[in-house]
Amino acid sequence: MNIPTDLKYTESHEWVRREADGSLTVGITEYAQDALGDIVFVELPQVGKAFTAGDDAAVVESVKAASDIYAPVSGTVTAFNQPVADAPDSINQDAYGAWLFKLAPSDAGAFDKLLDADAYGKTTGA
Repeated sequence: MNIPTDLKYTESHEWVRREADGSLTVGITEYAQDALGDIVFVELPQVGKAFTAGDDAAVVESVKAASDIYAPVSGTVTAFNQPVADAPDSINQDAYGAWLFKLAPSDAGAFDKLLDADAYGKTTGA
């Protein structure tokens, strides 16, 4: 199981990357993608929508099930990845390249409290 060390993670299987401008890019992990199977639909949040950490922010549907994607930290959506919405199976091809949305965090320090790769690996048994 691929768990990049330059990302942070949530126990609900979102990955989070801090960008140079302080924004956070969010996607689902390879573990989540593998558990879901063939992804057929993605519902993404609108730009400007504000979330509290743990809120339902997006939905990923596969042939097996639908899964809520949670906001990893509190913040406001600054962008969503339309190409992923147009081609949801791109998540199956590259879970860490197919980001879902970007957040401007309301607390810049919240990112540091997310799981590192080692801690996330322990939650998945990897």
